[in-house]
Amino acid sequence: MSELTIVFEDDSLIAIDKPSGLLVHRSWLAKDAREFALQMLRDQIGQRVYPAHRLDRPTSGLLLFAKDAATARALTTAFTERRVAKRYHAVVRGYLGDGDLDYPLREELDKIADKFADQDKAAQQAHTSYRCLQRVELPYAVSKKHATTRYSLMELTPSTGRKHQLRRHMAHLRHPIVGDSHHGDGRHNRFFREHFGVQRLLLAATALRFQHPHTQQAVDLQLPVPESFLCAFRAPDAMSVDAAQ
Repeated sequence: MSELTIVFEDDSLIAIDKPSGLLVHRSWLAKDAREFALQMLRDQIGQRVYPAHRLDRPTSGLLLFAKDAATARALTTAFTERRVAKRYHAVVRGYLGDGDLDYPLREELDKIADKFADQDKAAQQAHTSYRCLQRVELPYAVSKKHATTRYSLMELTPSTGRKHQLRRHMAHLRHPIVGDSHHGDGRHNRFFREHFGVQRLLLAATALRFQHPHTQQAVDLQLPVPESFLCAFRAPDAMSVDAAQ
């Protein structure tokens, strides 16, 4: 893999655009992985770095690191106390409008890693705001129930940080994120692979806003929507493309 794209850097912080499929750090649950954002960034800039938060392996986008342990602790606290505003973009199945979802989520436990965890832990509060940016209808019967298929480009703003929250919340609304192999729709995942050559989860962390732990100045990091998210909306055979109101 080529060098990581650095989005922001100063004496104490550094943020990258993490590619989809790249783990943040080594995990024995993903023994197939050979490259990790933590080690790659350390080698790239020639110094130790500390992750301030996490992104799922298939999710791309803004990943923030500290350059020292004290700054890392301050950032981790900011994330834990919900003082970091996060924004994501996603492509979901069907036409979804704007709204807010308060739907508690039970913790997803791994059979091996969480063998001794509390299996009866109560569901935790989880809140996501969502806004539709664009809709498209394509002339393909991906589902036998419909002669055409529809997708929405969504802006997602979680105020909590539960495991797989956005993927699970969109699935709960029956508008799963395209490319989600665990909570999604395999027919639509396969359609994007075969028709557009898109083989990734269409979920990206596109904005982080927080107070710098040392200067106390506002830090506003943003990324554009990845090009692969827009392929359906720019397809020459699209029957309709609507901007959401």
